[in-house]
Amino acid sequence: MEDIVLYEKEGDIGKITLNKPEQRNPIDLLVLKKLIEYFELSAKNDDVCVIYSAHGKHFTVGADLKYGYDLLSNEERLAEAVEFLESWQILTRKMLAHPGIIIAGLHGWVIGGGFEHTLVCDLRIAASDTRIMLPEVGFGLFFSNASTKLLPRIIGEARAKELMILGNEISADEALRIGLVNQVCKPEGLKRILKKTANMIISRDHLALKYTKSFINENQDLSFESVLARESIAMITTSQSEELNRRLERFVKERS
Repeated sequence: MEDIVLYEKEGDIGKITLNKPEQRNPIDLLVLKKLIEYFELSAKNDDVCVIYSAHGKHFTVGADLKYGYDLLSNEERLAEAVEFLESWQILTRKMLAHPGIIIAGLHGWVIGGGFEHTLVCDLRIAASDTRIMLPEVGFGLFFSNASTKLLPRIIGEARAKELMILGNEISADEALRIGLVNQVCKPEGLKRILKKTANMIISRDHLALKYTKSFINENQDLSFESVLARESIAMITTSQSEELNRRLERFVKERS
């Protein structure tokens, strides 16, 4: 049986890939469990950067609705249904806790929870054929993956309400315009740009990267005094690293 999610490590870069291309990469409980397992493994492997992408024409059509209907309509599968719903949230916790920089490479359809769980990624790069849609309200479902906090933080409350309430499809270019993705590229160039970006990230100081990710994620809800205090500690810690001394020495020599 072919693996439904793939994980590989290349130096400081981890790669996690959805691998059900013939079905447009739907997400069921088994897929969620594999994603949770691999993001946890990637963190243990000290991946400085993770490329999160998918095989096939579409990143993911989101939750497998037929599977979800079977769960919710069968009382004997109630425990599995609860586990499925909670696993979306566990996945977000694992991705948030990952100390590395996570880059999502989006293409084709990216629907519902399939998009919502990428909001916790640090960067989102989209192929020009990307189509994003949040259709939950139309089905009478609700949102997952802390998207009711993350989406307004990224694009503002008014725009987030529009996407979530109306459920309209948006293009890659529109996603870029409103700040939902960081970059748009040609579909054939997505893999190359993901690798180039990952290589650029791992060339940065690894300790400073960890502080940058965690502080941006955590400091938004703290007071200014708390943020200033945390930054002071981080500045002192990074200034004492041997890597900083090597980088500064190289910088000075190159310009002398």
